[in-house]
Amino acid sequence: MVTPSELGLPAVRRATTRDPARPDDARLIDTFGRVATDLRISLTDRCNLRCSYCMPAEGLDWMPRDEQLTDEELLRLIGIAVRDLGIEELRFTGGEPMLRKGLEGLVSASAALEPRPDISLTTNGIGLARRAESLAAAGVNRLNVSMDTLRPERFATITRRDRLSDVLDGLAAARAAGLGPVKINTVLLRGLNDDEACDLLRFAVEGGYELRFIEQMPLDAQHGWERTEMVTAGEILEKLQAEFTLTPDSVARGGAPAERWIVDGGPAAVGVIASVTRPFCGACDRTRLTADGQVRSCLFARTETDLRAMLRGGCSDAEIAGSWRDAMWGKLAGHGIDDPGFLQPDRPMSAIGG
Repeated sequence: MVTPSELGLPAVRRATTRDPARPDDARLIDTFGRVATDLRISLTDRCNLRCSYCMPAEGLDWMPRDEQLTDEELLRLIGIAVRDLGIEELRFTGGEPMLRKGLEGLVSASAALEPRPDISLTTNGIGLARRAESLAAAGVNRLNVSMDTLRPERFATITRRDRLSDVLDGLAAARAAGLGPVKINTVLLRGLNDDEACDLLRFAVEGGYELRFIEQMPLDAQHGWERTEMVTAGEILEKLQAEFTLTPDSVARGGAPAERWIVDGGPAAVGVIASVTRPFCGACDRTRLTADGQVRSCLFARTETDLRAMLRGGCSDAEIAGSWRDAMWGKLAGHGIDDPGFLQPDRPMSAIGG
């Protein structure tokens, strides 16, 4: 069992003094002119799969319940983000967000905010078939489902769980519930499922889903990521172009993480999120909140700002908003994966949120 001490604890930063160079702007701006309007919210670090590129087979020591934000605390921070900091989009993530009790209630309360944020969910799809309608009714606009293979035996190998049929049923239920576009997130693993790129795209096109390939990133709990083993965006596109005609999408990408291509003239499209080989840090518009109330300015950040302590210490909304602004003002230019001194974040992906 991997323990928190073996993973390392993140450096916690609580901003207390406003940088006089920061403009008098209520939004989450940084020194490079970027504005964060997309809040990624991790609801739990727990997951009911054990994907080999994310965590060990035995799982992790999960975050104690009393360290996680309560529903009341979480909704207070979401309200501050939307009303006071200019957040326009909320994405609920995990771990697996559907393991958070009362998820639909959190979504419903968030959807009731003014201005009403766009709400999405990233899930592994386990249990989605029976909850797609309730999630849509609560206010989820669209969702992403992680699925790396169409072959049951490979799914069991990658996730260490024989649950592919549940994910496929969840995809169909999400589409039927109108949670569109329903996107499929896929990580290709060299020598394991990298021969399925075209099969996966064909499945997505025929089923009315939008497939997005994601380069494997250095966010595994084992810290075993190797660049040479990663299937790159260039390789992915080469595989797809052997069977499909891909035309760059003419719609401006903006802060979206995926580069999009129109498939065989459309209307279907495929995306590639190339965080490693084609970083898009210059247009990043995201801020992140962990399940224990830490603000992270970047997926790969090695410092955090503790908003949970401020909540439980009696700080006002204005004080919390000020610390959040200060945290984002200090955001680095990029994730630095190509820097010689790059260090993988102490928290794994399951404890950060996608």
